[in-house]
Amino acid sequence: MHKLEVMMAEWKKNDKIEVEIEDISETGEGIGKTDGFTWFIKDAVIGDKVEAKVMKTKKSYGFARLERITEPSPNRVDPKCPVARQCGGCQLQAMAYEEQLRYKERKIYNNITRIGGFSEVPMLPIMGMDEPWRYRNKAQFPWGTDKEGRIIAGFYAGRTHSIIGCEDCLLGIEENREVLKRIRAHVERYQLRPYDEAAHKGLIRHTLIRKGFQTGELMVCQVINGSRLPHSEELVKSLLEIPGMTSISVNINKEQTNVILGNQVENLYGPGYITDYIGEVKYRISPLSFYQVNPVQTEKLYKTALEYAGLTGWETVWDLYCGIGTISLFLAQKAKKVYGVEIVPQAIADARENARLNGIDNVEFFVGKAEEVLLEQYERNHVYADVIVVDPPRKGCDEVCLDTIVKMAPKRVVYVSCDSATLARDMRYLAGRGYEVVKVRGCDMFPNTTHVETVILLHRKDT
Repeated sequence: MHKLEVMMAEWKKNDKIEVEIEDISETGEGIGKTDGFTWFIKDAVIGDKVEAKVMKTKKSYGFARLERITEPSPNRVDPKCPVARQCGGCQLQAMAYEEQLRYKERKIYNNITRIGGFSEVPMLPIMGMDEPWRYRNKAQFPWGTDKEGRIIAGFYAGRTHSIIGCEDCLLGIEENREVLKRIRAHVERYQLRPYDEAAHKGLIRHTLIRKGFQTGELMVCQVINGSRLPHSEELVKSLLEIPGMTSISVNINKEQTNVILGNQVENLYGPGYITDYIGEVKYRISPLSFYQVNPVQTEKLYKTALEYAGLTGWETVWDLYCGIGTISLFLAQKAKKVYGVEIVPQAIADARENARLNGIDNVEFFVGKAEEVLLEQYERNHVYADVIVVDPPRKGCDEVCLDTIVKMAPKRVVYVSCDSATLARDMRYLAGRGYEVVKVRGCDMFPNTTHVETVILLHRKDT
């Protein structure tokens, strides 16, 4: 029997182990080894030496619960949030911010070398934040009750639907607390019940809050498991006392589902949307709109994508997975023509409205799957591209889409990614078909979490 197998056989639930943490997993657990056996330990930071209790073992790895930090990492800091450990939304809050950035750069580099198979990665310094707090322009708070039956709003604990009471998330805007305080007062005054997910009973489900960072406009959308919100005019009157309140609505979601928003929105006050700017471009944001949650970093990310596109005013550009046209409209300022593609019809309706709002007329939007629309436009209408920008979901680009990009042979491909693992896979595909990786840069859109955005530039080799 190998030594590893012998050791694994010795470890059982509730055993104590001593481990030094060497890395952080995709989901934020500390990673350490004992005699070559890998342990995942939540709430541990790179450089920590810890005692932990074994919870579960597999063939070559196991999970353990942090019991005691015997020697803290030099990069360990006290979390600012009092419920950081229970909530689990900020997996890296106990890690100094500079170390978070180093971790994220390593994550991008390691994925590109290991999954992509690249021996050299032309990495540029990650774009971090000067102030990595209060950066989220959107929050969705579920309502429920605690063990004593008191009404609470907060966030789901990691991997559960148990609500941790937290009405002032330090990643969110300061106005969240005041909004939730007034909604709670309304719920208690009129004896409304928060939603019980298991029983599918109760009226008050989630509160969605959004803010335009440049405009100061606030939106509140209350999600309910019913057809109407009792005494809604009183709630509107209360919420309007908060400076910047611009849009108040109710979202009806009677489905027994984990999906937060239903399709039906009833306006209670205001125009039904708020507006905000990224750079010089103005965007209209409704309760159902997708919009980047960190506007400060979004501007950095989009300016980098625009720089990598290298536009002179004569290029035809395709923006795949374009959402509400955020990148498309940015590109249109410097391109001859931009085509945007998105599968969600409402997003394309918002994109067209945003183009109209900004007086941008050199953009055209298509509803459909990126791989299908691009292939059809290329084969049937002989549409070409000088530059293609892709910003796909976490699963990356469809292979048909990548193959069509190769056939269209744009001079440059700019790839914006929220998952550097699928990015690395797609980079390998394009690099094997005539493209060279020129620049790779991370952008920390989500400080204190394990998530990181990446933007890369590929050149066609024969140009």
